[in-house]
Amino acid sequence: MFERLTERFETIFKGLRGQGRISERNVEDTLRAIRRTLLEADVNFQVAKSFVRRVKKRAVGREVLQSLTPGQQLIKIVHDEMIALLGGENQPLKMADKPPTVIMLVGLQGCGKTTAAGKLARRFKDLGRSPQLAAADVYRPAAIDQLISLGKQIEVPVYADNSKNPIEICEAGMREATEHNRSVLIIDTAGRLSIDEQMMDELVAIRNTIDPSEILFVVDSMLGQDAVETATRFFERLAFTGCILTKLDGDARGGAALSILEVTGQPIKFIGTGEKLDALETFHPDRMASRILGMGDIISFAEKAEQAFEKENAQKLEERLRKEAFTFEDFLEQIGVIKQMGPLDQLVGMLPGAGKALKGVQLGDDAFNQAEAIINSMTPQERCVPQILNGSRRKRIARGSGTAIQDVNRLIKHFQMMQKMFKNMNRSKAGRNKFSLPFVN
Repeated sequence: MFERLTERFETIFKGLRGQGRISERNVEDTLRAIRRTLLEADVNFQVAKSFVRRVKKRAVGREVLQSLTPGQQLIKIVHDEMIALLGGENQPLKMADKPPTVIMLVGLQGCGKTTAAGKLARRFKDLGRSPQLAAADVYRPAAIDQLISLGKQIEVPVYADNSKNPIEICEAGMREATEHNRSVLIIDTAGRLSIDEQMMDELVAIRNTIDPSEILFVVDSMLGQDAVETATRFFERLAFTGCILTKLDGDARGGAALSILEVTGQPIKFIGTGEKLDALETFHPDRMASRILGMGDIISFAEKAEQAFEKENAQKLEERLRKEAFTFEDFLEQIGVIKQMGPLDQLVGMLPGAGKALKGVQLGDDAFNQAEAIINSMTPQERCVPQILNGSRRKRIARGSGTAIQDVNRLIKHFQMMQKMFKNMNRSKAGRNKFSLPFVN
């Protein structure tokens, strides 16, 4: 989502890095370019103006102009202010002293509230909690059916009753959650195509009745400037406590993420990064600031890898690598692990400099799918003993996988390079003493 914004910041910073001296004129030119970049990204005008003013206040002082590395110092200031703009640090959800903790989701129709409710329930379940959903949107066709379907997918109970009004549904949902010792109740409320007083009055009545621990404003990041106005209206009436930013995997310019907190004072707590129910991430301002400024996000990348790579499997693979027994079976297994980590283009965005290095390269699951098809077309013996893959075998594999002989040769070449790399690593003194896979302790 932030690809264009990241590219612009990388261009701006390229002219600053390595400069032995920097003048107030350099600072002014840089700040002008930053302000233009933010406005092009659909950041609210007042937010962009305030951000640049804060950077300027720090940048024109002795901190930069008399620094030994003024260019790097200015970049650091921009990074620090970007973190502050995004909230400073992660703000965890407030949990009730006495369960259930009630989380009320609000927002416009089409912003992704119902899906966000399912994702949030999935997240709590993965953390060992016992969530329950309540379907309080009785107006949108199939809204209740959608939530029930999501609940079945993640095996989380859903309270729904078409015969009741939304306030009665929320009250009954709370009673049921209490009776069944549910630790969290997530309420999916109704939205509208645009803000109207009737909708707001209903949401206020629900809030006053159930007194939720958290009111999360769900906002579609594709809205741009409109998201800021919508957030302001919702906050004036409901005083929501945080935001969930959805569809961050889209091609929007990213202005909503950089504007909402500054305007409402309420933090972004989660971001939706895809359609699957596990595509909900905790929002970390420092990590997001680094990604926006082209510095990558190694910590999030490592966390995704750790979740996908089971410790037991990692230990088994390490043992095989020590014995120099890495086969196509192992290769196929690792492809599956990488695919579990999420879309490849998102993973690349977390690696410093990777986005720029791979600019123009089409990133997707096609390459993985092709590799899987080729390996699956091999016999068990060919996977374990790749040395027997002669010309006739490669032709048969190409026909069986629906690929060209060049594709098969390319995959085998890459595999041989990986084997050689692991072999060299394992035989070196440093490799024998220090070699281990990530997350194997």
